[in-house]
Amino acid sequence: MVELEGSAYLDFADAAENASSQIGNGSCESLECYMVLTKLEKTAIGTICFLTGPVTLMENALVLGVIATSVVLRQKPSYLFIGSLALADFFASWFFTMSFLDFHLFHRSDGPTAYLFKLGGVTMAFSSSVGSLLLTALDRYLCIHQASSYKVLLTRQRALLSLLVLWSITIFISSWPLMGWRCPTDLSPPCSRLFPYISRGYLACWTTFILVLLALILVAYSLILWKAHRHESSMTSLQGAAGTGQARMRMDIRLARTFGLILLILVGSWLPVLTFMLVDVSIILTHTQQRAFAFCGTLCLVNSAVNPLLYALRCRELRLALLQSLQRVCGFGKCKKCTKDLDPGMHSAGDNCAEVSDDEKLGARTTQLDSISEIVNNQ
Repeated sequence: MVELEGSAYLDFADAAENASSQIGNGSCESLECYMVLTKLEKTAIGTICFLTGPVTLMENALVLGVIATSVVLRQKPSYLFIGSLALADFFASWFFTMSFLDFHLFHRSDGPTAYLFKLGGVTMAFSSSVGSLLLTALDRYLCIHQASSYKVLLTRQRALLSLLVLWSITIFISSWPLMGWRCPTDLSPPCSRLFPYISRGYLACWTTFILVLLALILVAYSLILWKAHRHESSMTSLQGAAGTGQARMRMDIRLARTFGLILLILVGSWLPVLTFMLVDVSIILTHTQQRAFAFCGTLCLVNSAVNPLLYALRCRELRLALLQSLQRVCGFGKCKKCTKDLDPGMHSAGDNCAEVSDDEKLGARTTQLDSISEIVNNQ
């Protein structure tokens, strides 16, 4: 036991000494100043990646398969956005896990073109993931704020067009380093202590882009909660029934808790990484900060693993489609009772939003808006 502790301490001291000498010399030709993890840290990060990576891959592949095989789900914009999120997280689990382990654990030193190509795949996947989360938040915003005209405003064609624009932008931004926007001094000295060959200008630009997307997501969910709270308060004052009002307020609180959990996981996964990137733009990071960034980077992978649970499997229609797929594949007779045929007229976020009109009576409007809030909560 003492020998293992002594060996781990020596590995740590050697890594710190090598990184410090590289930083002091101002050169990093062999990329060793980026490979600062100790043996114990490599074991911990390797365990996280080897466990989270395959789970994330299978989860998102399952969501993509269910949406792709269901004609009903493919026609609805909400599930197109969820499918885009699953596709982005599928790519993230593959690109991030392979490139991260290849570089930090196996010390593979690629040339500039190969490294930037791998990094471009990672940035494309994570950028598309956050962008898909924004489209999902905007979809929910339109559902509850423009309930009467939801189907007119957000058609399937417009949803596909928005996804095309999103993926085109993320691919274009991620390819900038390959196009030539890289560190002008190469590695003598390096511009960034987190990513080889990356210029500080590009790092600041990409970090700002992700921060803007996160800010828009926060604004969208805040507006949804404000609308839901205002509706619940107005219905309570109009009806004057204390018991009914308390029940509705409880639904409002559940909605706030659900969105609060979503935003907490999202911000908690991304804010540490983005903070390190912003600091890297302004100062030279130490080897301790580089190692901390490596651990924070795995939080983005964990977020990709949690996304299917928060956004996809909470949807009732998708769960029913999944059960139907399992019944067809495995032939489970017991599932027949709980897997009724998905009917195009089944209530969904889009259908409920489209049925609401300004000319309806107050009672029908109240019931319909309550169902919308419940649907947003379930999603």
